[in-house]
Amino acid sequence: MSRIKELFQKKTYRVLNVYCTAGYPELNSTLKVMKSLEENGADLIELGMPYSDPLADGQIIQNSSSKALSNGMTIHVLFEQLKNFRNEINVPVILMGYMNPVLQYGFEKFCADAAAVGVDGLILPDLPQFEFENEYAAVIKKYELDFIFLITPETSEDRIKKLDVLSTGFLYAVSSSATTGSEKDFNAVEIYLQKLKSYQLKNPVLVGFGIKDKQTFESACKYANGAIIGSAFIKALENEKNIATTTKLFLNKILK
Repeated sequence: MSRIKELFQKKTYRVLNVYCTAGYPELNSTLKVMKSLEENGADLIELGMPYSDPLADGQIIQNSSSKALSNGMTIHVLFEQLKNFRNEINVPVILMGYMNPVLQYGFEKFCADAAAVGVDGLILPDLPQFEFENEYAAVIKKYELDFIFLITPETSEDRIKKLDVLSTGFLYAVSSSATTGSEKDFNAVEIYLQKLKSYQLKNPVLVGFGIKDKQTFESACKYANGAIIGSAFIKALENEKNIATTTKLFLNKILK
C-alpha cells in the first residue's frame, strides 16, 4: 500500500498538505523546509519543481520558482537532494510540476528516479487526460507512483467521476477557477465541496487554492478530507532566515 493511501486510512479528516518550492528560499533549503513541515504537523508534502512558466500558480509561487531557478535548482539537482531523504522524513511526498521540464528530463527516467528516492506521487496539471490514459499512465503505474488529477467548480460531474477513477491517492479540488494565492469566496467553495461529497467519490478530496489560515483550513475541512496550503507558506518563508521557527509558527496558527 502506498504511503498516501496509508495516510488516508489512518486519518480521514483535517489532513494538511503543504506546498513548498524545491530550492527556495535557498538552493539547499529543500530538506530543511520538508523536515520542518513534518515536525510541525504537515501530513503530506507537495514539493514544487520550479518552472519558468507555471500556469496554475499565482505571483507568490511564480516568484519562488524564479528564485529557485536562479539559485540553480533543476530536476537533476532535486533528485540529488532527495537521495537519502527517507532516512529522516516519513510523511508522503508528492512532486508537483509541469510537463515541459519532465519531458526534457525523460518521462520514464523521471518516474524511475522519483520512485527510487522515495517519492510517492505526482501532480502534473498540464498533462491532459487523453495523453495520460494512452501514453503515461502505464509508466506511472510501473513505478508504483500515485497520480493526482485536479478538478474545478467548472468540471462536469461526468468528468469528475472519470478523473476520480483515473486518480490514485486523492483528488485535488481547486477551490475556484483562479490561480493559487488569490482571494476566495468560501461560501461558494463550501457549496462546491458539498456537491463533490454527494458524488461519493472513491478518492479522498483535498482542497487547494486560497487556503491560507485556520479559518480557511477549517472551512475547507467541513466537506472535504483536508486542504492544501501553498502561497501563504511560501510568503511566510520569503524573508525569514530561521526556517524551523517560521514553519512552526505558521503551522501552529493553523492547527492549534
